[in-house]
Amino acid sequence: MIPPPGPHGGDGPRVAAALGRDPADMIDLSMSLNPFAPDVAAIAARHLDSLSRYPDRSAATAALADAMGVDRDRLVLTNGGSEAIALVAGAIGGSVDREPEFSLHPRGPGGPLWRSNPHNPTGRLAGAAEQADVWDEAFFPLATGHWTRGDHAIVVGSLTKLFACPGLRLGYILADDAARLVSRQPAWPVNSLALAVLPELLSLADLTAWRDATRHRRAALAALLEERGFEPRAADAPWLLVEAPGLRDHLAVRGIVVRDCASFGLPGHVRVAVPDERGLARLEAVLDR
Repeated sequence: MIPPPGPHGGDGPRVAAALGRDPADMIDLSMSLNPFAPDVAAIAARHLDSLSRYPDRSAATAALADAMGVDRDRLVLTNGGSEAIALVAGAIGGSVDREPEFSLHPRGPGGPLWRSNPHNPTGRLAGAAEQADVWDEAFFPLATGHWTRGDHAIVVGSLTKLFACPGLRLGYILADDAARLVSRQPAWPVNSLALAVLPELLSLADLTAWRDATRHRRAALAALLEERGFEPRAADAPWLLVEAPGLRDHLAVRGIVVRDCASFGLPGHVRVAVPDERGLARLEAVLDR
């Protein structure tokens, strides 16, 4: 029996366990990770000596600030994008602009306005004239080829998505008063291995090439779905939103997991991540079967 979806995707291991399958044999398209990212495991293997040291964020913070072209004092590394969201929400609260919206954003009665960009789950970029107090730019680099929108709103971001490394937990906050926003962080919030790996990952980043490759692969994914009777929504993000009741279970028993969108208030919809070449071929074969 296929287990019910979790609230944030990444259901591959649970589905594999329920089916008695090797998790490595699953294609997990419930996670929208960069299919063109460098081999993080190989890079991490070169930095295992960092595990014997206490974490020091200074070098990794400097490397990311330089890559983004921002003041180092405005940037704070966090234990994934989820911690970045929790820290900012805990400090200033806020509410979302509209529903559906990412479930981790605060939903208070008022306060600062939060928006994901590109919008999660529809995948569309905000227009240049649209504003927010807090932008969640977890997928912005893959959608645009740029690190950030560039205005002076607070930004929360996720390097997990960009470098396809959810296990390392790397995120960030960009804000004029970043120090105040992270005052409740515990000591050593980001582990030594993640901090050691980040400068090398940044040296290999090619946002423009990744944006273009993502667009090309997303178009191929859209064509594959449309040819089989589905109607994916146009998107700028590394996924497509599709109304397809029952598709999650149909694919899951055949080794492919997609993101159920009931947690967004969109029952009967799934979010299908842009896959790597192997994943696209496997999805085509399963749908044709």
